[in-house]
Amino acid sequence: MSGVSSTNSTSSSASTGGGRPGGRSTGLAARLAARAAGGALRVLLVLVALFWLMPTVGLLLSSLRSPSDISSSGWWQVFTAPAQLTTENYRDLLSDDAITGSLVSTVLITVPATLLVIVIGAFAGYAFAWLDFPGRDWWFLLVVALLVVPVQVALVPVSKLFGAVGIFETTLGVVLFHTAFGLPFAIFLLRNFFAEIPRELLEAARLDGAGELRLFTRVVLPLGGPAVASLGIFQFLWVWNDMLVALIFADAQSPPITVALQQQVRQFGNNVDVLAPGAFVSMVIPLLVFFAFQRQFVNGVMAGAVK
Repeated sequence: MSGVSSTNSTSSSASTGGGRPGGRSTGLAARLAARAAGGALRVLLVLVALFWLMPTVGLLLSSLRSPSDISSSGWWQVFTAPAQLTTENYRDLLSDDAITGSLVSTVLITVPATLLVIVIGAFAGYAFAWLDFPGRDWWFLLVVALLVVPVQVALVPVSKLFGAVGIFETTLGVVLFHTAFGLPFAIFLLRNFFAEIPRELLEAARLDGAGELRLFTRVVLPLGGPAVASLGIFQFLWVWNDMLVALIFADAQSPPITVALQQQVRQFGNNVDVLAPGAFVSMVIPLLVFFAFQRQFVNGVMAGAVK
């Protein structure tokens, strides 16, 4: 028996390379290869990130150059002549009533449209997930079907409807349009997230005397915070960067920033000292919102992936 044990031990040691220089070198080679592969992947990701950020960097540097420098050379010349950098363009931007007014109009459209979608979508998502009412499943299927309706299909009939009720070319009309088309995705997302909450948790809260409203605000919303934050980021970015709906439904005297910049290009094609900083400011604000809620956004995406 001892001979058999010795043979098995020797075979096991030989198979794992334990104690042998060849086994140690094989393990070291595997670790070095893994580190080299990981280093190559990091380098590749850094290069992709730099390539992706290049237009943003170019826009930023262009916004810090004078119109004469912009027309005579490319933005990369800043690295050899940093004296070209100036903040005069941003001073001109702040003195341009059309651009500053458009930023205010964009905020007045984006913030209400985002909050309305979050509030209504959260209530509807909770109702579809945990309340029993006639035709619940059929109504939810209708909401899912609305996800495939393109915005372009509704432009003409909604324009006639808004004109009939007197809200065409108003901020309210733009907010209502964005809210209506943002709700199907919001209800679909939050309903699926709320449905994953353990039923036992809700039943325990009901046994403690919690009503539906208190159950929604004290239990469901805190647990669904990441999903709500993700929805808010998506809706904010969509409304802020939209130009089609704003071009049709917004007031021509106080358009959002996307329409105002488009009008600047059409009317003053060489007005780069206003266009470059205006475009950069319109891009930076959504990025700040994204980074402010980045942790909640990642948690919401990862929770949805796990579920």
